[in-house]
Amino acid sequence: MGHREDLLEGAKRCLLEKGFARTTARDIVKESGTNLGSIGYHYGSKDALLAQAFIALIEDVGDSFGEEALAGEGGAPAGSLERFREMWGNVIRTFPESRAIWMLNLEFILQADRMPEAREIVNKALQYGRSGLVPMFSGRPEDELDDQTVNSEGRFYHTILCGLMVQWLFDPESATDADQLTEGLRRVIEAASTAPADQSTGDS
Repeated sequence: MGHREDLLEGAKRCLLEKGFARTTARDIVKESGTNLGSIGYHYGSKDALLAQAFIALIEDVGDSFGEEALAGEGGAPAGSLERFREMWGNVIRTFPESRAIWMLNLEFILQADRMPEAREIVNKALQYGRSGLVPMFSGRPEDELDDQTVNSEGRFYHTILCGLMVQWLFDPESATDADQLTEGLRRVIEAASTAPADQSTGDS
């Protein structure tokens, strides 16, 4: 690997061990076997490097629970409640084994105002993250999704992911599981489909 890749891997290890606030540029240099000048040359700043390392860690977790669905191999039919339950079950199973990575999400939220450069980088990556969630549930290829789909379905799934993450990090024993989440969605769909149509005419 070159210095760019060494820095990224070193920053990932530092984040997992120390988090955002306690990781220094010298920590990253020591962990990666590079030099301080390499950070500025390849990434512009320490915060930008940490943002890229954070994104890479999240992507690794996403790959672990989305690979099978994206490949379209087995499992429940795409777009079904069964697929919804199956995929959230896969996501939830990553929480204990990847707790340190999910904890970084919470720390980043608290530190983001002090790291505007990193915040901008992560915000841009969120759009790609939302689009990556949709195929896991719908089976539609990511490169065929339009902006409206990403900004509705993608945001819907991402909002659920953030809520589940906070619940499971706070108290796994009382956190919502995939069955409860799916039953909640089923009830919402049922209520919406049987609700009377709006009878108002708009006249006053």
